[in-house]
Amino acid sequence: MHEYLFTSESVSEGHPDKVADQISDAVLDWCLARDPRAKVACEVLIAKNALTVAGEFRAEIPDLRSVLQGAIPGLVRGVLDRIGYTAESGFDPCNHDLRLLLQSQSGDIHRGVEREDGQLGAGDQGMMFGFACDETPACMPLALMLAHRLVARQAEVRKAGILPFLRPDAKSQVTLRYEAGRPSGIQAVVLSTQHDPDVPEARLQEAVREEILAPVLGREALAEAQVWINPTGRFVTGGPEGDTGLTGRKIIVDTYGGACPHGGGAFSGKDPSKVDRSAAYAARWVAKHVVASGIARRCTLQVAYAIGVAEPVSFHLDFHGTSRLDEAEAARRLRAIFDLRPASILRDLDLRRPIYLPTAAYGHFGREDFSWERLDRLEALRSAMV
Repeated sequence: MHEYLFTSESVSEGHPDKVADQISDAVLDWCLARDPRAKVACEVLIAKNALTVAGEFRAEIPDLRSVLQGAIPGLVRGVLDRIGYTAESGFDPCNHDLRLLLQSQSGDIHRGVEREDGQLGAGDQGMMFGFACDETPACMPLALMLAHRLVARQAEVRKAGILPFLRPDAKSQVTLRYEAGRPSGIQAVVLSTQHDPDVPEARLQEAVREEILAPVLGREALAEAQVWINPTGRFVTGGPEGDTGLTGRKIIVDTYGGACPHGGGAFSGKDPSKVDRSAAYAARWVAKHVVASGIARRCTLQVAYAIGVAEPVSFHLDFHGTSRLDEAEAARRLRAIFDLRPASILRDLDLRRPIYLPTAAYGHFGREDFSWERLDRLEALRSAMV
């Protein structure tokens, strides 16, 4: 295979889009903690010193709309405080304009999801992708995992007071060299981090290199890479003060860093009856099993649904030339092991729980504490593929 470069990016928990995602999932978790069958589609817009929470809700909670209106201000403050925002760094958790636009879920959607035959229909039409590869122990693309680790490290040293002059907003980007289809080195790294106005640029550059880049990438790899730290030279105005945030706008950061296609549906703020979220998790579960079992070094799975219909309308596997198995026959055998009807996904991955806020920063995949990362059907898969 030819040599090439491949790049992925990530953003910190303080990036405005990720702030919106975390608030959306905090609201979702609040609803699921009170009714595991709650239907939630929650969107957040944040800009300057204003924040709008909008969405559709259905739950067995008395006076749901009024109770939600009372709960959301505290949920918003909790997310912003945990991230570390202040009035000086880009958003005041305690003094901002909050607008709530809350309504009930459409009855037409509800009757298609909660079907009379007892099955759970898909909450919408659409296609979802799952992916796995053998570049990392987590079966995730290496460039994306490194990008996530960089912005996670930025938050760690900021919160621990190691680099107290850093602020919450940050972005990372990692470019890898590939030879014969395998990562062979780091070509380039970009780390942009918000900071206090009085920190000297030279101090910032040295501190970021020593406390963020080197611990994640290693000094030897870093010495051979092109490195850009705050390429514009200054990043003081950040967060919602400098950039509008919107739920669901970082779908490539959330998934596989561009290593596979994306169906277009975002995750945060959506309860698991929405296959945009739950079926994407299930597709990752299947793809990770394929790679972890040794069936293929690289696997992309596409599934698709029709609203109100339980059975997927399509199931397509691509091993990218890394397996000796026939993909059509493998797909038939996989479908006998993994039931991708919505009700089965919710049951097998235990998704009707308030587990979603932790997913809303640093990626939804490749993190072992999520149920869709479990390899609980490896033996069944290996037996079926003999």
